Amino acid sequence: MVVHNPNNWHWVDKNCLSWAKTYFADSLVGTSASTDSQSAEVNKVTSVEGDVVVSQRKGKIISLFDVKVVLGFEGKVGDTEAKGSITVPEVAYDTEKDEYQFEISVFSENSQNTAIKEIVRQKIVPQLRTKLAQFGKDLLTTHGQDIQVSADKVTSQFTKANQEQSVKGSTEKTKSSSPTPSAASKTPATSSTSAAASSSNSANVPKYNTTTMHFEPEFNTSAEQLYITLLEKNRIGAWTRSNPDFPGDIMAEGTEFNLFGGGVSGKITKLVPNQTIVQQWRLKDWKQGHYATLTIDFHQGDSETKLDVLFKGIPIGQEEVVQGNFEDYYVRSIKLTFGFGAVL
Repeated sequence: MVVHNPNNWHWVDKNCLSWAKTYFADSLVGTSASTDSQSAEVNKVTSVEGDVVVSQRKGKIISLFDVKVVLGFEGKVGDTEAKGSITVPEVAYDTEKDEYQFEISVFSENSQNTAIKEIVRQKIVPQLRTKLAQFGKDLLTTHGQDIQVSADKVTSQFTKANQEQSVKGSTEKTKSSSPTPSAASKTPATSSTSAAASSSNSANVPKYNTTTMHFEPEFNTSAEQLYITLLEKNRIGAWTRSNPDFPGDIMAEGTEFNLFGGGVSGKITKLVPNQTIVQQWRLKDWKQGHYATLTIDFHQGDSETKLDVLFKGIPIGQEEVVQGNFEDYYVRSIKLTFGFGAVL
């Protein structure tokens, strides 16, 4: 990062959200625990939503971050396989280690697999607390120095003293905290390479800074009924209160669609019957050519089906719009139209 900031006097901000996503994948995935009859392991980072910024002014370096992290886990209770999610609603710069909250959800929960929550709560969560508490320190260690002019080029004694104190503090944190090597060392290069590849592969697509969004709505119906409700023309027309525009009576892989009178459009890219729908998805007022990826996984329990809904590529600033539209015009409308559950 090139800095032109005489005496490190002015504000300099560095967006580190992309780095944070890789950091969490490196440090949290693989966290595991087991007993004689149970086992569980964090197997993916589903989404990281929010802001991660490192800033400096007058020689002082600070970090400001507030993100929601959703993890996926899998494991076994006896011979029964189980999958689910761990949501950390707030990982923030001012959150203490014992203040982190963890929401544990089991997909297709029933009397056989629900016990996996206990091993996650008792043995996985304490490990995650320790690793999340390390994030702020590693963030400053990795990104604190490249947003400043080097000390030998600073003539102001005031900012030089602040800068030296920042360096000293960063060094002391590094010695006492043992940061994760893979996250601290390889991530910046990974992020740079990824950005370059993305730029070359999508040169003609208007650029947004984007984020991910994750929901887990639950419906009192089977996965089969919910699956066709999201694909069949007559059913879509019922819950959208409009005429869906796509060829045929039911969407298939490769089907391009327009819903809500063109307010939402996209293309189906993958279908696994009663299990998964993947589509390119966009709102009408987004820049032409920009699509998010919407992945919907179906998890059927004894009497209900939980959807694991993941949006990737939502333009920053559009989070509330997408969330409101999805909750009102998809989830709420489907429940009201077909009686698939209580409407809150």
